[in-house]
Amino acid sequence: MVFQDSKFDIAQVVDYFSHKPDGDLAIYYEMEENESTTSRGLVEVCPESNRILKFLEKPSPEETASRNASVVFYTFRSSTIQMLLKYLHEFPSTEQRTFGAFMSWLINVQNVMVYGMKLPTGFQLIGQVGLKDYESWLSYLTSQAEKESKDPIYKRAYARVGLMGNPSDGFNGKTISLSIANFWAEVTIVESPKLRLIPHPLNDPTEFGSMADLHGISTKEGYLGGLRLLQATCKKFYSFCAKRGIALTRRNFTLSYDTNIPRQVGLAGSSAIVTATLKCLIAFFNLSDHDIPRPLQPQFILDVEKDELLINAGLQDRVVQVYEGLVYMDFSKTVMEQQGHGNYSHLGALLPPMFLAYRLNPSDSGQIHSNVSMRWQAGDQEVIAGMQKFATLTDKATEAIQSQDWSALAQLMNENFDLRRQLYNDAVLGEENLRMVTLGRSMGAAVKFPGSGGAVLGMLNDQTKMEEVRHRYQEDGCVVVEVLPKWPDDL
Repeated sequence: MVFQDSKFDIAQVVDYFSHKPDGDLAIYYEMEENESTTSRGLVEVCPESNRILKFLEKPSPEETASRNASVVFYTFRSSTIQMLLKYLHEFPSTEQRTFGAFMSWLINVQNVMVYGMKLPTGFQLIGQVGLKDYESWLSYLTSQAEKESKDPIYKRAYARVGLMGNPSDGFNGKTISLSIANFWAEVTIVESPKLRLIPHPLNDPTEFGSMADLHGISTKEGYLGGLRLLQATCKKFYSFCAKRGIALTRRNFTLSYDTNIPRQVGLAGSSAIVTATLKCLIAFFNLSDHDIPRPLQPQFILDVEKDELLINAGLQDRVVQVYEGLVYMDFSKTVMEQQGHGNYSHLGALLPPMFLAYRLNPSDSGQIHSNVSMRWQAGDQEVIAGMQKFATLTDKATEAIQSQDWSALAQLMNENFDLRRQLYNDAVLGEENLRMVTLGRSMGAAVKFPGSGGAVLGMLNDQTKMEEVRHRYQEDGCVVVEVLPKWPDDL
């Protein structure tokens, strides 16, 4: 047997098998497009449990949609090995005495629990062939491995603005969010002898010109840079792959990041770094959406922040950073319980002009969820009704967007903020944040929070007032930019 990747790590196989005492283990890989299903034993694997539901020996393409091919690499419990005698007794013919036939009988007929573990690369079974055949396959697999780029991989995740429904994403609500091309986080990964995480010179400083510099930088940037996000994502990624039965090759790498997303203004800067890091790791280890399904990626990102870093947040930001564009999200309880994730869909690529205003040095972004979460968990009817109203506003906003009724959308944006203010109160939202909303509304703009505070999202039906709006916000110490939507590449 020749593996395409010489860095195959058998220790991961042994470890995974040791954590599955109730079953056996079969290794598989995802076939390349030019490989025929009739040349392999194929497996159908449950995406939740990793149990192999069906084993098909050299099936035709019509028999299964699976492209997961058995590697003829199995780890058996002693009880399963004893079943070999039973199989040999029932099938005396030489043609039937193959591992493929045995596995098909074991899984499909005897219903024995067999788990699957995925290899990141392919293999070839040499069998009884000559030296030329061996050299031919070795040359082919070597060339395939060399095609893997040794150049750095760059991945971006973009800031987002919550257009409607926020902050109901953490309360079984519905939201609409937009990724914006104005700001992003970019992560770079490149193969290296040792695994290294590179601190950002501004966000993770370790050297200062003086105590005054240290004081100034710490006051403005805080103490929680992006390095912890890289480390937490790597830790969670390894655990996730081990639990899902994905064998990672023994490749070390260097990770670094950069970001221009303004800090502490509620534009999802932290989750952008985690999202971009996840994209890098998926690409570096030759994985795909089949291994980490797209609807589950936002939950992975949220788990990094909540479980590893104790950051309280909801799914909305992570969903739009994975899907990009203008995304409608339904987090209703029945949907989440049935699927393990929400319903996410794109709403096209047409919006009216919008602006974003944010403070360079936000000072009172507030404790945005305040006691609302506790009231929600306690069954407070005002909070429950409020979250249901957010969902209703989101559905109405969807209709307004689809019919291009921008006046209706503007009214709904104002209603969204007014409802938020009612539930959270002024002390929580913060005086400076409220002043930004009031300022925009005084000039006829529809204005709401795009996130947790420190910034406002506005829409003007009368674009001739935009220069006045810009000037007034700048006088109040804000930066004003035109919102540039980041549409997904495949939309």
